[in-house]
Amino acid sequence: MSVRRSGGLLLPAVAVVAVLLVAPLLLVGDESLRLFVPGRVGSVHDAPLTLQNYAELLRPAYARYFSDTFRISLIATLVALVLAYPIGYRVAREARPRVRRAWIAFLVVMLFLSILIRVYAVSLAVGPSGFGRGLSELLGLSLNSRGYAEVSIVLGLLHCLIPMAAIVLLAPLQALNPRLVEAAQALGAPTWKAHATITLPLSARGVLAAFMLCFTFSISAFVIPMVLGKGRVLFVSNLIYSRFGEIGNYPGGAALSISLLALSLIVV
Repeated sequence: MSVRRSGGLLLPAVAVVAVLLVAPLLLVGDESLRLFVPGRVGSVHDAPLTLQNYAELLRPAYARYFSDTFRISLIATLVALVLAYPIGYRVAREARPRVRRAWIAFLVVMLFLSILIRVYAVSLAVGPSGFGRGLSELLGLSLNSRGYAEVSIVLGLLHCLIPMAAIVLLAPLQALNPRLVEAAQALGAPTWKAHATITLPLSARGVLAAFMLCFTFSISAFVIPMVLGKGRVLFVSNLIYSRFGEIGNYPGGAALSISLLALSLIVV
């Protein structure tokens, strides 16, 4: 197949991406430069373009929203990777194909389980009717404290991130030659050191891919911080919803959206 013909086959996909992704982003970017007048819904389109909406984001109150979003997302992502790595390794090294397929099917089912079911299950579990009182006493936090709300959000994110990270890690872990670890152990290296110096470095690309996917999912989470944060902890996504849906400040919501996207691209 010629290069010209193969390039032509990409045109429909490029067109779909342009229509469904690039065009809406351009519209959001344009809206973020519009003027918002309190008391009305939307923006003033006959007014000159302005950077006022971005200047508003420099206020300390907004810095806290961004800080909470990225800090909690980073914690949840790192914990998810630590917990998912041994799961992925165990599944990848399962010698019985039927058992391995069952594990993979379980992870896929967990991955596509409804986010609402997950969130409200975690909400009940960490609440007074679940093990919330014991967990709060263990952590030294009140059930109604901001710190406990952050812990609840992390647990909610982990419920989604662990199967996601484990599935991403399966391919690079399956590609590893187990004889390398066996050779290191035969030469006297402890098991943990053999994995730390061989398995982990050789699967670093998979770990990086899992980190990027999980972190991107976390910072864009909406339902999890909205339900488990209980109004004490909000992510930027919740603030964007408030600007668009409750206040009608479309330019402010658009500026938040573009800023979150830009920071996400820089970090990831």
